[in-house]
Amino acid sequence: MPVTPMDQILIIDDDVALCELVTEFLEPLGFEIHTVHRGDQGVESALAGNFSIVVLDVMLPGLNGFEVLRRIRAGSKVPVLMLTARGDDVDRIVGLEIGADDYLPKPFNPRELVARIRAILRRSQSDSVREQAQSGALTAGDVELDPGTRVVRRNGELVELTAVEFDLLERLLRAAGRITTREELSKEVLGRSTSPFDRSIDMHISNLRKKLGHQLGDVERIKTVRGVGYIYAGN
Repeated sequence: MPVTPMDQILIIDDDVALCELVTEFLEPLGFEIHTVHRGDQGVESALAGNFSIVVLDVMLPGLNGFEVLRRIRAGSKVPVLMLTARGDDVDRIVGLEIGADDYLPKPFNPRELVARIRAILRRSQSDSVREQAQSGALTAGDVELDPGTRVVRRNGELVELTAVEFDLLERLLRAAGRITTREELSKEVLGRSTSPFDRSIDMHISNLRKKLGHQLGDVERIKTVRGVGYIYAGN
């Protein structure tokens, strides 16, 4: 995927050597890299800059990664890829609950980092093309989603969603009444296949349920089809 002039990446990590290594790997691919090493500086930079994506470590001085993410989400929808300790499911779940778009366990292969970044950029850069082709608003029950403005309302009230949550909801609404597999959602929304212990899609769906409400009348809004995927049933 070609890199555009807008593809600036902010890395928030106190491991200076790692930041230098990642910068050396990414810059020849056409990315513009900015690094900060404290959580408080990361919040300031993320909210002040025009970044395509933020790569955020959990363990930081100043403010930890979770608090940094909370403050970024309070003022920006910039995609955030969190770096977590390998095997630490709690960090991954908390990050996704707060609003991270995806996570990558440390230590990681730089090629995997590039793959995750490209998947997130590919999704965000294709939004405008998809919106032009699918500009009509989607309505299911009390929920209305407008692809053109990327606005979601429930009973007329604005619902704040992250980019991943919006894309998941749009995909589910377009298939309302039909099962969408976890693999389909992962490939189309996260840009990658699922692994046996990957709970990213499940956590994003959980966030959607919290924000939209679990029930629409007596009907479960987003039903889980065990071992298969999800179905948006509220219509």
